[in-house]
Amino acid sequence: TGKNAFFVGDLGKIVKKHSQWQNIVAQIKPFYTVKCNSAPAVLEILAALGTGFACSTKSEMALVQELGVSPENIIYISPCKQVSQIKYAAKVGVNIMTCDNEVELKKIARNHPNAKVLLHIATEDNIGGEEGNMKFGTTLKNCRHLLECAKELDVQIIGVKFHVSSACKESQAYVHALSDARCVFDMAGEFGFTMNMLDIGGGFTGTEFQLEEVNHVISPLLDIYFPEESGIKIISEPGSYYVSSAFTLAVNIVAKKVVENDKLCSG
Repeated sequence: TGKNAFFVGDLGKIVKKHSQWQNIVAQIKPFYTVKCNSAPAVLEILAALGTGFACSTKSEMALVQELGVSPENIIYISPCKQVSQIKYAAKVGVNIMTCDNEVELKKIARNHPNAKVLLHIATEDNIGGEEGNMKFGTTLKNCRHLLECAKELDVQIIGVKFHVSSACKESQAYVHALSDARCVFDMAGEFGFTMNMLDIGGGFTGTEFQLEEVNHVISPLLDIYFPEESGIKIISEPGSYYVSSAFTLAVNIVAKKVVENDKLCSG
């Protein structure tokens, strides 16, 4: 009877998605992307399931912390950070954040003395012409410069992040990205940084098949480049993976149009 559209949520499906994640990629800790759906019920159930949270803003960090999530389970992933929000992260103990350029690195150095930075590297996932999309991430070539800057600025680099778009149909993009990430880890070692985290981003559509397909590609590579005994923590940023199948939009039909078919088949 109401006039407004609304979502119907099935939280049981979120639990099922988490169970599916644990069964297929248990070695990777999920950090849910809060901007995907910040409904309190969604955040509460994911916090109870023990996921981490990837936040883009001060308000997202505050939402998650109100649920009792510890700062170690929150990463600040905005590519363009406001100084006030970096200061807020420092104040509440959210130390892990991503960065892909020198300007951001200098902002972090000035405003967050305890920051632990993941260098965000670009991936080769725009096969098939996604040139119009804004791409985040630095080049492998520029990483050495950023590592030099971090050393000068006394910013702690602890790992690497990359993101393969869900629109990318080529699992090979993960092969290139993991190889590049390993190069950056080795490069950082030369500068004396202790690297202990790899973030493989989002890009998970929510289907079990796609998750298994990605795992089939990355699992042997993780064993080679980032073996369990190395102590490197592997994390990811699933968003729509958890919530897309759990919500249905209910709307009112306000008008109908009858279209006559004048292309009737002749005898």
